[in-house]
Amino acid sequence: MYVMGTAIDYALRMQLEVLIIAQDGFEPTYAKPGDAGADLRATESVTLPPGGRVLVGTGVRLAMPDGFVGLVHPRSGLAAKHGITVLNAPGTVDAGYRGEIFVTLLNTSSEDFEISKGDRIAQLLFQQVSRARFIPVSELPESSRGDTGFGSSGRS
Repeated sequence: MYVMGTAIDYALRMQLEVLIIAQDGFEPTYAKPGDAGADLRATESVTLPPGGRVLVGTGVRLAMPDGFVGLVHPRSGLAAKHGITVLNAPGTVDAGYRGEIFVTLLNTSSEDFEISKGDRIAQLLFQQVSRARFIPVSELPESSRGDTGFGSSGRS
């Protein structure tokens, strides 16, 4: 007998194995089923002044298979409610990196923002990547866009 599963059943069977060393209580966690990003937490308390930036430790070190990348994204609630974002979003965690993951936070608001130890400060997503093989040529093939850059479409 064939039993048809749902898309969620199918997706749950596809898992990426990531080795992790984390301080107790600072393991990345998915808040809800189906979430793309796992929450990263601050290992220290800091005050982030208006316009200021700070590098915050997460207590997380990991190893993922070659061909994958960890991407550190801002948390939408921090951005929308408090103007807190990840400065180099998304931050890149290469497959070969074995050090602690740090998050560079930026306060775009006009008020101090308090980060307490254990606060969720960013989210970590994993994505499969392709490595390019660069081939030197004397000219590139034509395209509809050509060499036009920022603002070339005439739209804001």
